[in-house]
Amino acid sequence: MSEVKLAAAVRTEFGKGAARAIRRNAQVPAVVYGHGSEPAHVTLPAHDLALALRTPNVLLSLDIDGKNELAIPKAVQRDAIKGFLVHVDLLLVKRGEKVTVEIPVQAEGELAAGGNLLEHVLSTVSVEAEATHLPEAVTVSVEGLEAGASVLAGDLELPKGSTLVTDAEAVVLQVLAAQAEEPAAEAETETEAAEGAEA
Repeated sequence: MSEVKLAAAVRTEFGKGAARAIRRNAQVPAVVYGHGSEPAHVTLPAHDLALALRTPNVLLSLDIDGKNELAIPKAVQRDAIKGFLVHVDLLLVKRGEKVTVEIPVQAEGELAAGGNLLEHVLSTVSVEAEATHLPEAVTVSVEGLEAGASVLAGDLELPKGSTLVTDAEAVVLQVLAAQAEEPAAEAETETEAAEGAEA
């Protein structure tokens, strides 16, 4: 995975008013923590950070007061209505270090014919991987799966170097039978006809 370089400025003002002023200046308040060090309060460029966060578990190379640090996003707060970044928590990592992250599960392929529905019971699974080689997602084929079929976390083919943390027996995807609406309507018609005959 590629690293995204961001310039981080150390924050000295705190509170809601200060945070609003930071966002007005096209910056996002963030906290960088980990490795037993004191949390660093910084601001990051909003546009560049938003682009970087489009990649799940993106590796960020931060320039903090001339010192280079590697970090991954751990908590991202967005405005509930407008969707802009409000605050970000970043975890410091080192090359070669193992970390646990959530990765999205993506399904590909067509289910067996019959109008069945695919339910995503888990949209992500937890995996452990090397901090500078974090997987972006795991893809699973649902080609030809019939109603009643399910995919467990242990069935997923994880990217090389990743270890499953989620319970292997946890259901990730399941195929639901299509809901039959018409037979119920036919039954009502038959009942009405029977009632009409009795009258």
